[in-house]
Amino acid sequence: MESPVHDLPALFKQLGLADDHASIETFIKRHSPLADDRKLADAAFWSPAQAAFLREEILEDADWAEVVDQLNVRLRG
Repeated sequence: MESPVHDLPALFKQLGLADDHASIETFIKRHSPLADDRKLADAAFWSPAQAAFLREEILEDADWAEVVDQLNVRLRG
């Protein structure tokens, strides 16, 4: 059985955020650059539920981990 493949729009939808291309780009521009010493899940712009989801997915190397990492890279660039 193959693991589910998630993309950035699906992650934004999972987080309860607008998931169209323009909204994603606006979100990334608004919140970039994320400080090098701050973990993605610790950023002030997440709700507690969003932060918990992001933290859990990375810690467990779960289905969403790859796309969470992609978002992390985009927010630091």
